[in-house]
Amino acid sequence: MAEFVFKPTPDSTRWGKYAGRDVIPLWVADMDFPAPPAVVEALQQRVSSGLFGYGQPGPSLVEAVVTYCAREYQWAIDPDWLVWLPGLVSGLHVACRAVGQPGDGVFTATPIYPPFLSAPLDAGRRLLAMPLVRDETGWGWDFAATDALMKAARLFLLCHPHNPAGRAWREDELWQLAALAEKHDLVVCSDEIHCDLTLTGRHRPFATLSPEIAARTITLMAPSKAFNIAGLGAAFAIIPDQKLRRAFRAAAHGIVPHVNVLGLAACEAAYRHGATWRASLLDTLRGNAARVEQVINGLPGLSMTRVEATFLAWIDCREMGIECPAAFFEKAGVGLSDGVDFGPGSAYARFVRLNFGTPRALLDAALARIELACKAA
Repeated sequence: MAEFVFKPTPDSTRWGKYAGRDVIPLWVADMDFPAPPAVVEALQQRVSSGLFGYGQPGPSLVEAVVTYCAREYQWAIDPDWLVWLPGLVSGLHVACRAVGQPGDGVFTATPIYPPFLSAPLDAGRRLLAMPLVRDETGWGWDFAATDALMKAARLFLLCHPHNPAGRAWREDELWQLAALAEKHDLVVCSDEIHCDLTLTGRHRPFATLSPEIAARTITLMAPSKAFNIAGLGAAFAIIPDQKLRRAFRAAAHGIVPHVNVLGLAACEAAYRHGATWRASLLDTLRGNAARVEQVINGLPGLSMTRVEATFLAWIDCREMGIECPAAFFEKAGVGLSDGVDFGPGSAYARFVRLNFGTPRALLDAALARIELACKAA
């Protein structure tokens, strides 16, 4: 991806947090790269119509999604399986309301993107959180502990690929999770928003493992992360089972707004015309990921495992001996996501998440600040 002169917009959540301060913001998960030219052009054409009434996904958009899933994942989806959403987070909340009853358990694994922790509680469910384990190969599952805790659950919230650990789950891991979901008769809500950002290998949607698994799976997808259009709010659920799809629609009715017309236009353009741009982006992200890993693992007290997917690095700061690494690095001029938000209690208070979806010059400046702070500590 060609370098460009980056200038943050005044309405940016990520950059606005530190407005007026000398802090490089590498926290919330959107990128600093402009959206694909085809997306920008589609938006300009849509705006030029001057008509912004209520919209709906038309046949051309639906066909684009179906074609994209077939091309990228070898997944033949029926258009009837699609349920459109204004974002992935609303999909998590709807899934928690659609499955089971108040008081039922919702299983997930930590560290995890914060809405996985809040959505079950907001729906009156019990959060059943199990920590992933880390070894020399990276973060993974304790399947015995997973089996034991799943017994009390009705819904399994899976993050695939994983945010923040950066894992692209192997097929054998997915099969083991599928076997446990069948054993305990769980519905699986698989958040696959980072599916187009696998840096190694190819993404395998959880629902494609078998027809039986598809029948118990709600897959959440969106072009928002891979094509940097999160602010346009266009996402969808893929739900093959009619009964489950009906329950999901019922839970969303009256509280989840329709996708806006600009989001619909951007979604179609990204899926139809964004392939070359995304390939270039992935090359940039692979280089950035390698650079972050090289620097972090060379500093005293810090470590991270290889990022297989996403543009996010999960950094272990426990050996630094600092109570709040996020505050420490913010003082040094780098704004990172505080690990305390990624699990119950303070289990991950000595971790931080770094967003490397930014031009190399800016990333290198942030890493230099991190290096200087660590060596001075």
